[in-house]
This record gives sequence, structure tokens and C-alpha cells, in this order.
Amino acid sequence: MIIYVPCDSAALAVGADEVALAVQAEADRRGLAIELRRNSSRGLFWLEPLVEVVTPAGRIAFGPVAEEDVASLFDAAWGASHPLHLGRPEDMPFLQKQERLTFARMGITRPLSLADYEAHEGFAGLRKALQLSPAEVVQQVLDSGLRGRGGAAFPAGIKWKTVAAAQAAQKYIVCNADEGDSGTYSDRMTMEGDPFMLIEGMAIAAVATGATQGYVYIRSEYPHAVATMRSAIELATAAGFLGEQMLGSAHSFHLHVRMAAGAYVCGEETAMLESLEGKRGIVRAKPPLPALSGLFGKPTVINNVITLASVPIILARGAAFYRNYGVGRSHGTLPIQLAGNILHGGLVEKAFGVTLRELMYDFGGGSASGRPIKAVQVGGPLGAYVPESQWDIPLDYEAYAAVGAVVGHGGIVVHDDRANMARLARYAMEFCAIESCGKCTPCRIGSTRGVEVIDRIRDGENRPQQVQLLRDLCDTMVHGSLCAMGGMTPFPVLSALNHYPQDFGLPV
Repeated sequence: MIIYVPCDSAALAVGADEVALAVQAEADRRGLAIELRRNSSRGLFWLEPLVEVVTPAGRIAFGPVAEEDVASLFDAAWGASHPLHLGRPEDMPFLQKQERLTFARMGITRPLSLADYEAHEGFAGLRKALQLSPAEVVQQVLDSGLRGRGGAAFPAGIKWKTVAAAQAAQKYIVCNADEGDSGTYSDRMTMEGDPFMLIEGMAIAAVATGATQGYVYIRSEYPHAVATMRSAIELATAAGFLGEQMLGSAHSFHLHVRMAAGAYVCGEETAMLESLEGKRGIVRAKPPLPALSGLFGKPTVINNVITLASVPIILARGAAFYRNYGVGRSHGTLPIQLAGNILHGGLVEKAFGVTLRELMYDFGGGSASGRPIKAVQVGGPLGAYVPESQWDIPLDYEAYAAVGAVVGHGGIVVHDDRANMARLARYAMEFCAIESCGKCTPCRIGSTRGVEVIDRIRDGENRPQQVQLLRDLCDTMVHGSLCAMGGMTPFPVLSALNHYPQDFGLPV
């Protein structure tokens, strides 16, 4: 009998290790031979630990399994009579309605098994890339329409083309894995659950641009991701997928992990470069662009985890396959992370074009509290609060920009009708004041003044004048800040003010 117990952080946090130990102990006590496998998480977090058993009908899931449930599961022979029986995972509506391309292996394979990875199309993209010229690899990424999944949505292929054309003895590939946005976890899931996918994406980027060194910059709050990535890099190097003359080709690529120092602003690409170079993480002025003068002053590709993890399937199945997903200029799929006050929190990978209402109700099942949903923050702590009147807008970069919102990293945080939007607006300014690197005045001083002005509005001190002052301050931050930290902090503030004026004591 083969039994799978996830080893993802989210599963570990609710007792997956204890369940695994209990499963092995109960099997031993009964004299049953089992093979216990630690797999990645499928991203159905309300069901973790989600235990699966291999049967002639496929893998059958049970969840959420607690340590004390294990004996009864053996008593029931892991059958349909047990109350935690869920059936085949792929038949569950939450998974059945998704379009998993990047997360296709998630929950199915073991994170550090090269055999599992290769058995599920792993390294097919790298093998294809090594058959093409660097320019042809870049063209595949350009033709796919892949845009950066970290928030800026800049076309990945253009960035790669710029680095490929740059003349330099040394080039770098840097993966920004400093995933600090509230309610986001797709980067962590990738690194903990399917690390070879990220390694393969970075190796393909190296082939395309001529880079020979790469770094994965992982936030310090992700110790399991750091450990898994380090082990995966060792295994991939030993197997010839990294290092000198990858897979016998003329291309060499060495990959390293660096743990971040814990500053939110280091998710900004130039602050991350400073940190990687051993300096304080503060934003650099542009130009020069990192593609021409990045890490240690050399041409550097900087992409986030999901951008690079999307590349292997593009090379393996072709640009047209990937481009056919999505709407408008937003091609492909986006791993969307449901969090906050939501009944079924978890990862949903869908093509661009899905709506917030579908995500929150068809997948999320409504609020966890059972109360009406009031607001949704999309795109992390610097994303706008989206009111119900906009929940049917197709999720795509241009449609969201048209209403002053951002798709960002695909994080969705749900609030019910008890949320006070004026308090949340104050939190956005306070967050910026705490996390600002301090280099530019609009961000450093503007956020502190923003907290004070919102306090005066909430206290009823000359509200019309203070509201105008807040709007002027936000305008200065948007147009005068050096980076997105100060430039986007006004988004949640203004969206709260515009859509929920009653929470500021203003007339509707």
C-alpha cells in the first residue's frame, strides 16, 4: 500500500508530520507493509493534511486528517465508508474546474524526486531549449506572451532579449523569491513542492541569454523553501541538469540560493540586487536598467518564481499552446491565491479572464464567517480594494488598470462586512512608513503624513479639507516615488476612500 502525506509548510502547520508518524506506527502495529511518500500540496488548504492512498481506481483522498483519525482509517481499510473519504482528488470540483499548467504536478509528485519530475514532463522544456539557438528560445518566450507574474507584468521575452543582446563577459539570472505580499504563497508552494520546475526555468533563461551564474533570493520566513531548493540544486547538478555543460551541451549554468534579510522592500528588484551584493536593501534609481547593469553591474535577468516556472511548459509544448490561454494581452494562466475571510482558501490556477465573483464563490465558497463579503484586496498590500460593482470584471492586466486596480502577484484577500475600510487604509500607510527603505521623500515622509491625515479624518477634524489633503498627498506619492513601494501605497487608500466613504465618516 502506498500512502501520500504532504510535506508542504501549510500541511506541516496543521500536523502533517504527526499524521505521517501515526500512519507508519499504526501500520507497524498491524504488521502491514506500507510505503509512505511525502508529496507536495495540491493547494486545498482547508483539507490539509490531505492524505491519499493508491488504489486500483487511482489515488483516493481523505481529509483533513488528524493524528487521532489514523487508526479508524486503517479500520475502514481506507474505504469510502470513512467520514473523511473525499474520493479521487481530480474529481473534486475545486480542482476539476482549474486549468493547471504551471501547477500540474502539485500534490502529485514528491518535491525532491527527479524520477517523479521527469515522469511528468520534467526537463522536456530544457531539452528542447538545448536543441534551439538562444535567439529561438527568446522568440518562443516572446511569442508566448508571457508577462512578469511578480506584479509589473512586463513582457518576459523583451527582458530576456535585452540581456541576450548585451555584450558582457558575465551575465546573471536572478529569481526574486522574496514573496512578501499578504495572502500570497504560490512562490513558496513552487519552491517547496516543485523545485525542479523553477530550476528548469532558470536554466532555460541561462541558455537564452548566455548567463552562467544564477541566484534564487528567498525570503527568510521560508526556511522549508530554502532547504528544499538547496537540496534540489544539489540533485540537479549531480544529475547534469545544472553545472558545467548541462546535459552534455555547450551551455553551463551554476545556481545558488541566498536567504533574504527580512525587508519587504527587497521584493523590489533593485533593492534585492543591493541585498544580494551584501549591502543595505535600498532602491536604485533607473536608468540604468538591471537588464544592462544589474547584479554586480552586469546584465541580469530578474524574474519572479512564477514567471520562470511558467517557462518550461512554454518550451516543451510551444509558444502557441500557452498563448491560447487568457484574454486580451494577458496570455496564459495565473496561479491565484485565495486568502483572508474565505471558506475554501487555496490555490486556483486559471487562465486570465476569470472573475473575482467566480473565484470567491465558485471556488472559495463565500466567506468563512458566513457573512456578506464587503471588499477584496487584489495584488497584495499595495493593491486596491475592489468593491462588489467590479467583481465581474475579467481578471486581466489592462481591465484592472482601467479601474485603478492591479492584478499583482495574484493574491486575493477577502474581507466580510465587518471590515472598517478607513482602518485598512490607515494600515496601508502605516505599512509603507514601516517598510519604506527611506531613499525618496514621497514614500518616507508621505506615508507618515498619510497616517496622520487619515487619523484626523477618522476623528472628524475638518474632514473636507483633510480629504483633499489626503488626495494631494497620494498624488505626490504616486508620481514622485522612486519605486512601487511609495507609488502604489495610495492604491488601497484611495480605493477605500472612493468606494467606502461611509467608513471615513463621509456621506455616501
